[in-house]
Amino acid sequence: MQPSDFRINIPSESIAQTPLKDRASSRLMHLEYDSIHDQAFSDLPQMLRNDDLLILNNTKVLPARLLGKKKSGGKVEIFFERLLTDLSFLAQLKFSGKIHLGTEIIISEEVILKIESRENQFFTISAESPVMKMLNLNGLTPLPPYIKRTPNTDDRKRYQTVFAKKEGAVAAPTAGLHFTPDLLNEIRNNGVEIGELTLHVGAGTFAPLRSEQVESKKLHQEYFEVDQTLCDQIKTAKSNGGRIIAVGTTVVRALESLMQENGIEPVSGFTDIFIAPGFDFQLVDAMVTNFHLPESSLIMLVSAFVGKERILKSYQHAVNNGYRFYSYGDSMFLEKTLDQ
Repeated sequence: MQPSDFRINIPSESIAQTPLKDRASSRLMHLEYDSIHDQAFSDLPQMLRNDDLLILNNTKVLPARLLGKKKSGGKVEIFFERLLTDLSFLAQLKFSGKIHLGTEIIISEEVILKIESRENQFFTISAESPVMKMLNLNGLTPLPPYIKRTPNTDDRKRYQTVFAKKEGAVAAPTAGLHFTPDLLNEIRNNGVEIGELTLHVGAGTFAPLRSEQVESKKLHQEYFEVDQTLCDQIKTAKSNGGRIIAVGTTVVRALESLMQENGIEPVSGFTDIFIAPGFDFQLVDAMVTNFHLPESSLIMLVSAFVGKERILKSYQHAVNNGYRFYSYGDSMFLEKTLDQ
């Protein structure tokens, strides 16, 4: 199995460059076994059942993109990955020419960063003032590279879920972007329980899938937390015959990592779980998800859930029928099938 097995052509005009005015006005493709139903995201409450548990990722996106330059004048773009100490952090860099350990990166007259070490594609960078304060003052919304424009003030709000609470992500859990407070209230009023966990999406989510990752079945590490409240909600839903419905692949990764750790018990730490066809799902029964990049770990995850051929067929249907792709695009509702 190689990433190229999950190749499909997505025309550039199908890639959403801006969010819709109304979050819940996006389209929702319901993939039900071999049937494809074209619906609206506002139809989601009718697809959920009494006693289902809908689980959200409450991570909050940081303004994690920094623009700077070397003393020589060469441009440097910094993508924050995660905090190491109050004065240091892990990041990916995009730069012109060469860059060395000890190089200083000028963000502004007041902010100068320094490269301390490197491991693979990640650099350890030190700062002279608290990193989080520096990001909030100087950082830009970390829009994905397939959005070909400069982030604006509207992105600070729209590239964030309405239930975001815990700072730490450098990419949005995009399946959650479609929800509004009114839609969440409608779901609750229909007898569906709503739970939350945290998984801080890392910059590695935009990186091309490497062959060694496929071979080792391990991805970049991301921090996640599942608390006692959610564990109790999961146990109750299971005992009542309800389904566990993940909002996004980040929630799927956190829940299935939970089961690999110690079952339905509170956990916090890092996961590098790689979910691909052949994976045995222990907890998730259905998921809400956006459309993902071809040849990525995430298209492999959804293929593991409902079958590769079904996913490739549904993506082609989406292209042919004008669906909007990726972070600011439309969504899918997938129910686990047993024959993939």
